[in-house]
Amino acid sequence: MSPKKFQNAVLSWFDQYGRTNLPWQQSINPYRVWISEIMLQQTQVSTVIPYFERFMQSYPTVDALAAAPLDEVLHHWTGLGYYARARNLHKTAQTVSNELNGQFPDNVPELIELPGIGRSTAGAISSIAFKNQATILDGNVKRVLARYSATEGWPGKSAVVEKLWLIAETYTPHKRIADYTQAMMDLGATLCTRSSPSCEQCPLVQDCKAYQQGNPKDYPGKKPKKKLPVRTSCFLMISNTEGALLLEQNPPAGLWGGLWVFPQCESEEQLEETYLKLGVQPDSEQVHEVKRHTFSHFHLDYKPVQITLGSATANAKHVADKQNQVWYNPQNPLSLGMPAPIKALLLNHPKVTG
Repeated sequence: MSPKKFQNAVLSWFDQYGRTNLPWQQSINPYRVWISEIMLQQTQVSTVIPYFERFMQSYPTVDALAAAPLDEVLHHWTGLGYYARARNLHKTAQTVSNELNGQFPDNVPELIELPGIGRSTAGAISSIAFKNQATILDGNVKRVLARYSATEGWPGKSAVVEKLWLIAETYTPHKRIADYTQAMMDLGATLCTRSSPSCEQCPLVQDCKAYQQGNPKDYPGKKPKKKLPVRTSCFLMISNTEGALLLEQNPPAGLWGGLWVFPQCESEEQLEETYLKLGVQPDSEQVHEVKRHTFSHFHLDYKPVQITLGSATANAKHVADKQNQVWYNPQNPLSLGMPAPIKALLLNHPKVTG
């Protein structure tokens, strides 16, 4: 199929079936496009919609986001995961607001210089917000093009992804670029899905090599499987006489960077040592069953340990004196960014189910 025929097929399908009512498709500007594209990385549209709407209510402009405390931004991000996205979002907002007079660059080379904006995200911002000819290659588009061209191999490999970029650039039009960009994402999200593609309804089916081969699910190639290592931790849910729990803020970089978590130790054998470091002496201690949270590169098996400090604990007053510590009352919550497992335990406090 020639590039022109390919583009016409995709755009004709989009005119009839494309999505046009998503929140970020309304009042389009570079800021809204950027926020939506970052949120949509590795996250489904249905999950992103309420987050995007709340985010826009709190931070309607890039200047508003730049001026917000990082804790508050991370709080809005709680539950979306991959928190480096939120930290980079805040950094980029400050760069655009403070150094670029609140204006996003309109071209891919300058956009990818900003924290957290890669080649595909830059292409989406440039094409959708500025109507420039720019190519995207997000997960949905990779799947469509890998199947259409029967490109073998896992797109995580540089040779495979560069081949897909070349194909994507070949078919990117000059006209109706914003519609075409959205159309390609919609094709992957609604028809050319990972597990059950609706090939008969696809505008590209007649020339799709994977369909002709009868094996569209074989493309794109799967990531080589490897057994994820397991780390262990105890989450110390230390509560004072007022029912507030001790939280600590992680360093900006690293796992759950900048988020608020319970004090931790690797095993029950280290509990006493950790109590000494924190300056607490529990009145009661209850260890609950192991729970698992899976990251992209390892499993975290953690035990919630409920610890109560009584009024007789003389040095309890001195707990949470450090800048990175706070007493958090679930009945009167602070706006703090925290990972999903911590938020879930707080919601279940004082009862933690095993």
